[in-house]
Amino acid sequence: MRLGIFGGSFDPVHFGHLLLAETCREQCRLDRVLFMPAAVPPHKSRPMTPAAIRAEMLQLAVGGHPGMQVSTLEIDRGGVSYTVDTLASLRRQHPEAELFFLMGADSLVDLPSWREPQRICSLAVPLVVRRADSPEPEFGKLAPFLDDARIRRIQECQVTMPVIELSSTEIRQRVAAAKSIRYRTPRAVEMYILNSGLYSRDQVGAPT
Repeated sequence: MRLGIFGGSFDPVHFGHLLLAETCREQCRLDRVLFMPAAVPPHKSRPMTPAAIRAEMLQLAVGGHPGMQVSTLEIDRGGVSYTVDTLASLRRQHPEAELFFLMGADSLVDLPSWREPQRICSLAVPLVVRRADSPEPEFGKLAPFLDDARIRRIQECQVTMPVIELSSTEIRQRVAAAKSIRYRTPRAVEMYILNSGLYSRDQVGAPT
């Protein structure tokens, strides 16, 4: 089995996340993509929406897609969600699977500063995703801790996705400003946000 892992805060999930996952699933022939909402992301200082709510929105977003699932492994483990710990757990759970870790080209630049980057790249093949209008990812950033063969393997698996300008930050700000988020996130997620009062001005303050 070829298993993709897509980690993030997903606060909230939007069509950019879903398009990235579907593009990776299709181009790399993944059998399944696991959306992995973080309990506490190591690189985020902003207060997070409760993990159970973020996971519920993800379930609404991917429901009905046989190639996508939501995993609460990091939420159940609690604490800071380090990628290397998650991949090690998945390797024990799925010893027969080939693991692929979905990440944006911008995250590749920061990968050397993550916990145990060499082990991350040995447990799973990073699927580096770049937008169609962006330059080649900086694979040279991997040279200090990976050999040439592994870097070539990662280069061969890079993914190009269509340009889509969406962010969770923008969605939160639009909700706080009482602006429409239609067609930025699945309709079920949109209605969940609006009906539950998530990201409203009273909850998060005026957008900056």
